[in-house]
Amino acid sequence: MTYRASVKDITFCLDHVIGMADSYNSSAFPDFDADLRDAVLDAAGQLASDVLAPLNRAGDVGGTKLEGDRVIVAPGFLDAIKAYADGGWYSLAADPTYGGQGMPKMLEQACFDMFHGANMAFTLLPTLSQGAIEAIHAHGSQAQKNLFLPKLIAGQWCGTMNLTEPGAGSDLAALTTRAEPADDGTYRITGQKIFITWGEHDGAENIIHLVLARLPDAPKGTRGISLFLCPKFLVDSDGNLGAHNGVSCVGLEHKLGIHASPTCVMSFEGAQAELIGPPNGGLAAMFTMMNAARLAVGFEGVGLADAAWQKAQTYARDRRQGKSLITGQDYAPIYDHPDVRLMLALMKAKTEAARAICMATAAAIDAGRRDPDPRHKRREDFLVPIAKAWSTDRAVEVASLGVQVHGGMGFIEETGAAQYYRDARIAPIYEGTNGIQAADLVGRKLGNDGAAARDIEADIRSFLEVNKLELANEFAAEAEHLLAAVTQFSAATDHLLAQKATAPLDVATAATTYLTLCGDLIGGWLLLKGALAAQDLLAIGDAEWLNDRIKLMRLFYAHTLSHAPAHLAAIRSGYGALDGLHLSLD
Repeated sequence: MTYRASVKDITFCLDHVIGMADSYNSSAFPDFDADLRDAVLDAAGQLASDVLAPLNRAGDVGGTKLEGDRVIVAPGFLDAIKAYADGGWYSLAADPTYGGQGMPKMLEQACFDMFHGANMAFTLLPTLSQGAIEAIHAHGSQAQKNLFLPKLIAGQWCGTMNLTEPGAGSDLAALTTRAEPADDGTYRITGQKIFITWGEHDGAENIIHLVLARLPDAPKGTRGISLFLCPKFLVDSDGNLGAHNGVSCVGLEHKLGIHASPTCVMSFEGAQAELIGPPNGGLAAMFTMMNAARLAVGFEGVGLADAAWQKAQTYARDRRQGKSLITGQDYAPIYDHPDVRLMLALMKAKTEAARAICMATAAAIDAGRRDPDPRHKRREDFLVPIAKAWSTDRAVEVASLGVQVHGGMGFIEETGAAQYYRDARIAPIYEGTNGIQAADLVGRKLGNDGAAARDIEADIRSFLEVNKLELANEFAAEAEHLLAAVTQFSAATDHLLAQKATAPLDVATAATTYLTLCGDLIGGWLLLKGALAAQDLLAIGDAEWLNDRIKLMRLFYAHTLSHAPAHLAAIRSGYGALDGLHLSLD
């Protein structure tokens, strides 16, 4: 089965759930309108379906190879990298000052939704470059912006993020890579980094590594981390390439999935680098890149879930077995067995909920560019960990169900269903594990006053009030259900805020459950918005597709949002049951 870019689903989400029209011809996006949006999405869909998707399976089987210090990428990938750069896809949401197109974040990420669905291993390359562009734009000097951004935005150069070290994992305070000042005002980086996505390849003229390291007089812990720009090839003031820098790939990881994405062990041996931002200010700069990457990983989850659903749906329509209780047909398609149909429906419902959550996060970023109201940034910050963690957890769940729909053939590699599960499994782990996302949510993002959570609660209650007549006519049960869930969310928020100062163990234990409750609630709210729009559009036509939006919402409420009371109970239970628990192997 060939991947089909989900342009129709994405367009409906943007138009009728998120409200992309607010960005049309706005002060932040004066040249952006619906016609341009549609043209870009169609072109992205063609790239995804015609160029990236056909390489996905071959890349998984062939993988990458290390020859000396050169990484040999999977067949066809170099041509795809060139096609991506030639198409201007790196520039979509970048600053026009440096060659970007200045389009909304929503549009950029809508394209990434399709690119990840078509070929996640490939799309990790531009994902990391996008993060490097944002970090340099936010924290680099004017000279650094002028020199590096035009090449990165044009796709002539690519970017990476070098954080993790052997033995340090997610604990940035433990990193030991050194940065020694040189007489010429630059620095010399020495150390080793691991798990570096697309750390080495021949798909670009240069690779710009963003590296966390410590200066000689740096304080201990995260307060002593600085961010450095370290190119593969040295660059003069005119952007001309010089000698190979002292950075190289010394190993490739052998992984469960994303085989066509080279995950490198990078060695820095006195590599020349420039400081980005102030000394010991690397954490703030790194979080700019990490926030961009975390939302992008959320969209990885959406794209992968969509692709896994498409493959399972196609298989279920073709595979015949047994008599259907739905149609009475002998030797029926397995789609006509209730259990299989339910699995497929829940796969699709959760994918659409994840898409809406991630799009809402991108919409908050765009709203902040149109309007300086601090609520937009607060909304973005609160949603980023939910978009990353909830969407990637659902991706693993959906991909696992995809294998299940295939039955025994799902466990056989040649069908391709297992690849989506293997590829999806990294997403809850990297760019900050989902446990770290949950801790961030109940810590910094919830804060001491819960303002961002209160904003979301207020918006949901306002939605129910403004639409109460139409909801009463068509969706009374769902409106009541959503009101109960937002009340439970409010109680959970109150409980965590009250416990923060006196019972931090209880808060930490409840973090993942609270994040799940947030995702379930926000996903349910946005699906109901979509169902309300679908109901209004039925008179125009396309009744089968629009009715599916309504049915998927109702399934989500019955099978996912219905867990809200249990989530609240678990949050209130706190750490108690874990206290004194040993789980000994003896």
